[in-house]
Amino acid sequence: MIRLTIDGRECESVEDRTILETARANGIRIPTLCYHPALKPSGACKLCAVEVEEPERRKRVMLSCLLKAKDGMVIRTQSETVKEARAVAFQKLLQMAPYAESIRSLAKAYDVSVEAPPDGCIRCRLCIHVCEEVVGPGALKMEKRDGTNYVVPVGGCIGCGTCANLCPTHAIRTEDVENVRIISIRDEVIGRHPLERCEGCGMLFATPSFLKHIENRTVARHPDVKTHHKYCSTCAKLFSDRVRSFVTRM
Repeated sequence: MIRLTIDGRECESVEDRTILETARANGIRIPTLCYHPALKPSGACKLCAVEVEEPERRKRVMLSCLLKAKDGMVIRTQSETVKEARAVAFQKLLQMAPYAESIRSLAKAYDVSVEAPPDGCIRCRLCIHVCEEVVGPGALKMEKRDGTNYVVPVGGCIGCGTCANLCPTHAIRTEDVENVRIISIRDEVIGRHPLERCEGCGMLFATPSFLKHIENRTVARHPDVKTHHKYCSTCAKLFSDRVRSFVTRM
């Protein structure tokens, strides 16, 4: 039987058992992502680092999934050296997978501070300009949060989706779920709008706020003397072509 100390606790192990396996058998947590008990350990994620002290050898940091337990070992899983190595490992993993919630949750569980995930926004302000200068509502603005500029909603979104269509990096997204259009920036929902059905084909195609906005802008430019219909762009063009063809034949 092998006897060693882990975080001040006297533990027992057996030949060929790793420090990670020994720690887990004794209820001591060590973070891992690449380890599976049915497979040969690879040490790829580097999260299972521990500080090792052995007689007549200086302290060093090693990967517990690869390190075999030996008599007289003193293992520390929470020393400052280990915490530094663990933080570096988490940051390297997040460089490869910045949106991975499993990595971020594990880092939080071990009190490792990681940077906020990139939001994909390049701060080009196209969304802000098109909403204010072309569409009209001015529902977006740039706001500084913790020293960084972010595109944020200011209210008045009409659910047209123009900002998402124009966004070069798709940081702004639209999603039509059943009869509701959801508009999001990063993970923040900035608008939920019901969708109207086209009177021609029955397809859900636009929000009531957008249709009202277009109606108001049209009335401001021309006398409101025509009958209003709710047509999608395809049906509007189809009916327009039919009317034009009929007038041409007269």
